[in-house]
Amino acid sequence: MKTFLFITALLACGWADAFAPSCMPRGREFTVCNSQATADIEGSKQLLLRAATTKKENPSDVLEAMESIEKDCRSRFKEDPAKFSEDILDNISGDWRLIFTTGTKEQQEKRGGRINYFSLKAVQSFQANTTPKTIENGIYVGDFPLVKFSGDWDWNEKVRKLEFDFDKIQLLGLISINLGRKEVAQIGSASGLGSKNNEKLASEGKRAFFTWISADDRIATARGGGGGLALWKRIENDPVPIE
Repeated sequence: MKTFLFITALLACGWADAFAPSCMPRGREFTVCNSQATADIEGSKQLLLRAATTKKENPSDVLEAMESIEKDCRSRFKEDPAKFSEDILDNISGDWRLIFTTGTKEQQEKRGGRINYFSLKAVQSFQANTTPKTIENGIYVGDFPLVKFSGDWDWNEKVRKLEFDFDKIQLLGLISINLGRKEVAQIGSASGLGSKNNEKLASEGKRAFFTWISADDRIATARGGGGGLALWKRIENDPVPIE
């Protein structure tokens, strides 16, 4: 039962409040709010790509690179919010492997600021071209899904927010269980793996969310409602899958 709660909480809270192969053409530029990235931003992009490919970059350097890109995004987003949000939305459909997460602010405090790569094989999928838009979170052993959550999401282009709910869980690819928004949030909060912020949002009838920072044909970054940052690698463009 504890193992079940561990896995479900991890997924239900959006894997530490952050977290898809893409339908977009390969070769799309890294979205950092304009097409002429500075040398520092390009360097941050390359570091994150190496980190997503090898998991060998220093975690502190990975965090610094993510924060650098986020800072640039915040300032440049003001120039053309609609265009930037449109570019992000165009890039997120598909399957993403979670590579790195800082966890929520609560988790960071408990760990004394320690951050590292995500050890489990966690995959999040988005479909932006369906009605409704769909989301799925899963924990895998190889290609076998231990548990998957599914639901739907909306996109708020004014603030780059992907707002989502889960309403179904599938265990071992066999058993499907319908869930309520509050149930999912409570599992995450009770176990200590999720953000209490998600439970608060659910009690207020609001959706969990994360704010998108960047996305391209290889990697993506976002910040969750609980304050955590996350880095993903697009699965279909991964020539050497990380296990």
